[in-house]
Amino acid sequence: MEIETGLSDQIARYLDLAAAEAKLTAVNMANVDTPGYRTVGMDFEAEMRGAIDDVDHGRPARKVCVVEVDGLIARPDGNNVSIDRESLNLAEAQLKFRTGVALLRQEYQRVMDAIHADNGK
Repeated sequence: MEIETGLSDQIARYLDLAAAEAKLTAVNMANVDTPGYRTVGMDFEAEMRGAIDDVDHGRPARKVCVVEVDGLIARPDGNNVSIDRESLNLAEAQLKFRTGVALLRQEYQRVMDAIHADNGK
């Protein structure tokens, strides 16, 4: 049996986006020594707004819009990956994911409490 709420669906999308952000960061880090590689990323806030709108209207999850990150300093080989920046992005993505997991646990606990309260009548 699956128990879903609008909020749990939104949190699930949040977790998907946090995982996608961590994957993009890992790709960037893996290419730190690739000549000509350009850092990629996503606009987390815009993606989350779109995901919430999709959940509210019953639409399936959309593909994440990945873009090249502007304004970074390129090395002579054309690569613009900064390990310091990517390490910070990875820590932020991990924090987002942990927050999402905590929120999802609270939502499921709220649903379970409602079920148990209803059974107690």
